[in-house]
Amino acid sequence: MNTNLGRQAQLRPVVVSGTQPWTRRLYHGLTQTALYVVLAVLSLCFVLPFVWMLSTSLKTDPQVYTVPPTFIPNPIRWLNYPEALTYVPFGRYFLNTLKYGVFASIGAVLSSALCAYGFSRIRWRGRDALFFVVLMTMMLPFQVRMIPLYLIFNKLGWIGTYLPLIVPAYTGVAYFIFLLRQFFMTIPMDLSDAARIDGASELGIFFRIIMPLAKPALAVVALFEFMNDWNDYMGPLVYIGNHTEKYPIAMGLEQMRSHLNQANIELMWPRLMAASAVMILPVVLMFFFTQRTFVEGIALTGVKG
Repeated sequence: MNTNLGRQAQLRPVVVSGTQPWTRRLYHGLTQTALYVVLAVLSLCFVLPFVWMLSTSLKTDPQVYTVPPTFIPNPIRWLNYPEALTYVPFGRYFLNTLKYGVFASIGAVLSSALCAYGFSRIRWRGRDALFFVVLMTMMLPFQVRMIPLYLIFNKLGWIGTYLPLIVPAYTGVAYFIFLLRQFFMTIPMDLSDAARIDGASELGIFFRIIMPLAKPALAVVALFEFMNDWNDYMGPLVYIGNHTEKYPIAMGLEQMRSHLNQANIELMWPRLMAASAVMILPVVLMFFFTQRTFVEGIALTGVKG
């Protein structure tokens, strides 16, 4: 009797609860399609200003003001680029921006990583409270700190030099400290404990263990800082002033716009757009070649709160 019941149980069809597999696949396909459509529309909104800039940089002056606007210039005027780059010494401005941008990026990486290590890997009294104070400094815009900083740097005799744009990066950046702290907290403490047993100091652990493991996050910090310095206009305007030979590329663009506007020269906007396209090209190329490291670093810095 038991044998017959067992055979009947084995032959009984299994009823799968829930939706059928084809309906689940259809739902998944429709969801993915809708998601891709939304992302495509959003990406188009972000790319449209870039496409418009490139289109304007190749237009003649009458084409800029045509209604409705056209995205494909006819005829294409390639001379806008050499004329724009030779109107002001953009080569010198390019080197000036690199001169302080690279040093500021190095300082931001080293100082922020060291501060983040202390907030994430070492236990000491008041650590969390001080970290909260550091995060609060992110609420202060540059316009609030501009006058006190100018007075301090003026007393030090740094106005008219790149030191006000470089030295603050070596004191730590709150946003980068937060990012690196989140990343360092994902690294197992067992690695640090094993190194301490072997006699390694905290600086030895930091440089030999933590820093090599944090390359993606450090690359993100370096890229963010370099982009901030490359696009910064307010800082050089305040600290460099009228020293035109030390202008970065952002102030060079403003100088070019002011000269073209005062002289009422034709092809003002095409030349400005051509110079702007050349200005953003290094940042676009840098992100293009480092996007895998960039995305990996952003993902890893938000793993643990």
